Amino acid sequence: MTLYYDHIETPFGATAAVVDDDGALVEFTFLNGVMDNLYAHDRGATREAARIGAVAAQVRDFFARRRTGFDLPLRPRGTDFQRRVWTALCDIPFGETISYQELARRVGDARAMRAVGAANGRNPIALIVPCHRVIGKSGKLTGYGGGLPLKRALLDFEAQAAAPALF
Repeated sequence: MTLYYDHIETPFGATAAVVDDDGALVEFTFLNGVMDNLYAHDRGATREAARIGAVAAQVRDFFARRRTGFDLPLRPRGTDFQRRVWTALCDIPFGETISYQELARRVGDARAMRAVGAANGRNPIALIVPCHRVIGKSGKLTGYGGGLPLKRALLDFEAQAAAPALF
C-alpha cells in the first residue's frame, strides 16, 4: 500500500496529513518537534498535495470556525482496543472535555484508565480524532503527544469557538 502526505498550515503551526491509496487518513500530526510523524517522514510516504485535499480543506474549515468536526474516512493502525478508544474519542463533542476515567467507562471498563491513557497517547490521528479533549479527573491537563501548551491552545480555541455570541 502506498501512502501519501503533505503539510497543512494551521494557527498552531504546520501539520502533516498522511492518507492511503483509498484516501483514508492514516496519520495527522503537528510538526512541532514533539509529536511523532512516522509515516510522513520515517516510513517513506510520497509527498503529493492533491491526495490530501479533502483533509486540508476540512482542517482549514475547522480553524476558520466553519466546522466543529470532521467527516473523513479514517484508517488508524492499532490494536482492536486502541481502535475502540479512538472511536470513543470521536464521540466527545467539540468544546467539551472528559476524564480518562470517563473514557475508560465509555469503552467498557472504568478501571482501565491506564490502558485507555496509553491508547489515547498512541492516537496517530491528532485533532481529527480529538485526544486533546481528554483531561485528568481533577480537571488538570495531563499528557498530550504534542505537548501540554498545544493541548491548552487547542482546548482554548474550541472553548472560544463554542462560546455563544453575546450579540
